[in-house]
Amino acid sequence: MKTLATPSRIAILAFTALYILGFGAWFVSQGNYEFVWYVLTMLVVIGLLIKTIQTSGIPDWVLWLLSIWGLLHMLGGGVTIGDHVLYAHIIYPFHVEGDFVLLAYDQVVHAFGFGVAAAMLHGILVRLAPGVKRFGRIWFPALAAMGLSVVNEIIEFSAVLVFPDTWVGGYYNVSLDLVFNTLGAFIAVLLIELLRKPIKHQVATI
Repeated sequence: MKTLATPSRIAILAFTALYILGFGAWFVSQGNYEFVWYVLTMLVVIGLLIKTIQTSGIPDWVLWLLSIWGLLHMLGGGVTIGDHVLYAHIIYPFHVEGDFVLLAYDQVVHAFGFGVAAAMLHGILVRLAPGVKRFGRIWFPALAAMGLSVVNEIIEFSAVLVFPDTWVGGYYNVSLDLVFNTLGAFIAVLLIELLRKPIKHQVATI
């Protein structure tokens, strides 16, 4: 049996623990209990990943990307730019009208994060069901990542219900989050499949 505590995984866990402890302490000191809620959610997710890593076989590069996603999330709620947090920062004003904003930091993080989730699910699918055809390798992980993105929105909605003065956006905001989650998921699995073909061909010729 392969050891779970490889040097790379220890580094990933240490890196993740460092920023969780730092931002967790900051959020508590600022009374930002919405993001304390998200920190607790991250701890649950980390626990699930550790518990299932032997079966899932998630590669270290995906674990690094998952950790970076978590860091981007913490930065979004913990860093202030002017009069707003980083999550509300508009990267480029393609469209700005009320709650309908393109393109914001929040949306980029959503696309990146659920792209990583789709990549993780793609790897698990290929590992556990290697006979699945390309159609399934694209659609199943992407749709599963979209399902996880809905769970994420429910967690955010729960924060609104539990903590006063918490607001994560209205209809447009949630809808745009789901759109960017979907784009990120499909772009990720399509890129993986495009890069997968030449690798398979190269292996076959050796």
